[in-house]
Amino acid sequence: MKITVWTKSACSQCTMTKNLLKRNGLEFEEADLETSPEQLQAFKDAGLLQAPIIVLGQDGRKWSGFRPDLIDELADAVAG
Repeated sequence: MKITVWTKSACSQCTMTKNLLKRNGLEFEEADLETSPEQLQAFKDAGLLQAPIIVLGQDGRKWSGFRPDLIDELADAVAG
């Protein structure tokens, strides 16, 4: 499952999200919101207003902010 974590610099929620993904054995790609203003605007237009923004490749599911509940749910789904 492809997981992309869109982050900003000096973002504690971004750091916590990446750490929890790693602890759950979930591989992810990191992308920088600050160097992608068009993507940032697209996320804002979609109502995703907090960093980090997590995008799941297969189903296009997205969420924003530190969401340990959704990360745990994702880890359970991947584990099968």
